[in-house]
Amino acid sequence: MDTLIRGNSTDGSIRVFSAITTDTVNEAHRVHKTSATASAALGRLLTAAAIMGAQLKSDTDSVTLQINGEGPLGIMIAVTDSRSHVRGYVANPQADLPTNAKGKLDVGGAVGPGFLSVIRDLGLKEPYIGRTPLISGEIAEDLTYYYVKSEQIPTAIALGVLVDTDLSIKAAGGYMIQLMPEATEETAVRLTELVESAPSVTDMITQGMSAEDIAFAVTQGFDMLLENNAAAPAYECKCSRERMKRALISIGKQELRDIIDEQGEAEMSCQFCDKLYHFTREELESLYEKAR
Repeated sequence: MDTLIRGNSTDGSIRVFSAITTDTVNEAHRVHKTSATASAALGRLLTAAAIMGAQLKSDTDSVTLQINGEGPLGIMIAVTDSRSHVRGYVANPQADLPTNAKGKLDVGGAVGPGFLSVIRDLGLKEPYIGRTPLISGEIAEDLTYYYVKSEQIPTAIALGVLVDTDLSIKAAGGYMIQLMPEATEETAVRLTELVESAPSVTDMITQGMSAEDIAFAVTQGFDMLLENNAAAPAYECKCSRERMKRALISIGKQELRDIIDEQGEAEMSCQFCDKLYHFTREELESLYEKAR
């Protein structure tokens, strides 16, 4: 089972989140039949969303991460709730590229230049939307840049997805460290050294390290306290037939009338889980009356 933990230093200067999301990313791969590069990209985004979900206070709050990249993967979206239950999709799940000069999956090339949007729905009248340019397309660096520029929080993020030869997910996870206002320059320098010298996330996971082990490894030398209420990230779609009905009603009566007259029935697919919903003429007529 996947795990996400969070903790703070005893002096309040550091906040850390660490997650293992192998099963979650594997389920996303199974649902969307992603290529190796698409699995790595979407898996990183889903892991980041799960970590950000751990910061939400209410069961009704949500965070949406959207990448509008100009690369072959196209738009990518990941949504999380306060339990770090995530869902997401990539516009072109079969898109792939040769490995990069380092022999790694070329996530940056597949994402391309573009923008990252972070949408926080906290139950207020309007959601908070932050938007920053992509600086590498590697996702972790892009989110780090977002936190510094949009939220003014010094942050270090590392994300990793290791794809096996059969395209299943061998390891996935990530961590996020943030400096609080109490942090000193010495603390910032020491953390930078730790993050730069740390093994990759997937190396740590394949070596058998737990989320707790990873959190302590990247904050070594600091007095850390981890919270007991660990989350269990999971891939969970919230679609339903009723939601699809509301979506059909929302397109307007004229559009519904056109569908009835021209097609006689309708079939809708959920982008997050690929489930198909079929609506007969009789059902569409009933929805048309409600739309009126």
